[in-house]
Amino acid sequence: MQPEAQKSLAESEVRDYMTAEPETLDVSSTLLDAALLLRRARLRHIPILEDNRLVGILTDGDVARFTPSMLTPLTPQEYNRIFEETPVTKIMTRDPIFTAPNVPLIEAVRLLQENRLGCLPVLDGGQLVGIITTSDMLRLLSELMAPPEAAS
Repeated sequence: MQPEAQKSLAESEVRDYMTAEPETLDVSSTLLDAALLLRRARLRHIPILEDNRLVGILTDGDVARFTPSMLTPLTPQEYNRIFEETPVTKIMTRDPIFTAPNVPLIEAVRLLQENRLGCLPVLDGGQLVGIITTSDMLRLLSELMAPPEAAS
């Protein structure tokens, strides 16, 4: 890696790699809303907002853990009722760890690693402005490990 690349990476901030304006759900949403959004948008993490303030994170793992097994003796109506009537607040992680857009990227990496997280919501002035995920970090690693382009 060239010194210029190292310097720019060392100076990188969360804002440089986060996904801005992520998909969200309101606290009034249901498990069905979450499952549909996860599948439709191919997401793994959904910030949960109340009055435009972050109050939780819901993951695809949370939804999978709460979803009844197809082997459970439920009628289709009971199965659907669980999805339609279970509030996301029942299964989300409350008060998630978060970061700010101007935080050095290495600090976000440390938070993700030390807390074994898949994502960090990014707040600016208390407002959700983005999300940074382990997938974003893998994308960065892939860019760093890519062979340098051949000179023309």
